[in-house]
Amino acid sequence: MAKRDLPEINAGSMADIAFLLLIFFLVTTTMDVDTGISRKLPEKQPEDIEPPKLKEKNILVEGDQFMTVDKIRAEAMKFIDNGGGLGNPIDGAEPAECDWCEGAKDPLSSDHPNKAIISLESDRGTSYGTYIAVQNELVGAYTELRNRLSNKLYGVSYTQLLKDSKNSPGNQALKDKIANIKKKYPQIISEAEPTK
Repeated sequence: MAKRDLPEINAGSMADIAFLLLIFFLVTTTMDVDTGISRKLPEKQPEDIEPPKLKEKNILVEGDQFMTVDKIRAEAMKFIDNGGGLGNPIDGAEPAECDWCEGAKDPLSSDHPNKAIISLESDRGTSYGTYIAVQNELVGAYTELRNRLSNKLYGVSYTQLLKDSKNSPGNQALKDKIANIKKKYPQIISEAEPTK
């Protein structure tokens, strides 16, 4: 009997199919991307520089009275928006009163939004969730103040200005409006070294 040759299976098309499936799954799969807190870190200061002298009333620290996370935003807004004195000179101008502040103008609280410093100190045992919740409330306080002022000046919220700016990055008028709002309510959050 003669030996019969078995037909070969063409595996080339199988490799093509596997490659196409691999590409399909790579293209259609979404991956979760971890996001962090957007913060601009300060530049390293020379060692011989003397820290500026700050009035104690311009620094919001919790002190002996502890507050719950849900009260932080209101307390921060009250402190930042107090407007109880003159602000730092901007671009060589004279120190100005905060005529856009709607606070109580309490002489025992912050002088001006550009002098109001929120000092945040955490414990090493603080959970990440609590830390993020506090950060969220502080940023929310600034956002609410900026939204209120932007609505008053431009008839549109600060949040909407930011969205519009992303959609049309070359629009200088939007950038100027955003810069003006940020200048009037600068976000000044100081984070101290965690305690043990």
